[in-house]
Amino acid sequence: MPEQVDHLPHYNTSPSGVECIEVVEHMTFNVGNAIKYLWRAGHKGEVKTDLLKARWYIEREISRLDKMK
Repeated sequence: MPEQVDHLPHYNTSPSGVECIEVVEHMTFNVGNAIKYLWRAGHKGEVKTDLLKARWYIEREISRLDKMK
């Protein structure tokens, strides 16, 4: 797959060499997306925008868990 699709630089920023998808594919959708936006914060677009997106997914996951009670 082309590098523009398969190994985007803003998801390969960890000094550990671990790619974001290797971690988040083991999580729920909402938690994985929150981690994705935290992971790339400051590496693509505005930091604040990525943090707000992460918060949105975290709040959505909290709501989902509350409904399961």
